[in-house]
Formats: sequence, C-alpha cells, structure tokens
Amino acid sequence: MPWTYPSELAEALVALGLRPTSATPPALVRDALNDLYRFELRRMRDRLRAGEMPRAAYIDLVVATRKRYWPLTLQLPAWEKICGRGGDT
Repeated sequence: MPWTYPSELAEALVALGLRPTSATPPALVRDALNDLYRFELRRMRDRLRAGEMPRAAYIDLVVATRKRYWPLTLQLPAWEKICGRGGDT
C-alpha cells in the first residue's frame, strides 16, 4: 500500500535533497529530514564558534534554516495523516 506525499510537502523535501517514493514511510523521511536539519545547525554553530561569522548572521541563518525545514513542524501522526496510505485522506 503506497504513501502519497502531497506536492507541497514533496517539493519542500526535494529542495532539501530528499525524494521519497510511495514506498517510503513518513517516519523514515521525517527522521532523515531531522538528521539533515541537525547537521546544518551544528555546522553553522561550528562556524560561529570558529569566528567565521558574526552572531547576528548566525541568528539570521538559523531562522532561515528553520523556515526551509518547515515540514519538521508537523509531528509524525500529522505526516501519516497527510500522506495517508493509498490516498485514504
């Protein structure tokens, strides 16, 4: 039974380097997305600590990153409902 990722969610995921198929469970996609998000935040933090950017620029980047990763604002049950198996939604 396939998962159906709505176009808005699928486009956001593709922009972040993830391309789930109908066989990819939302839990797996959300976990991978969370890992990417945490990696980006840590990389920015490391750049800040190394003195490669001022704190104001860091804060702006964190806010911009949060906006790009908006699918993480949805909890897993919401993902499963939105992506409903076989278009049951």
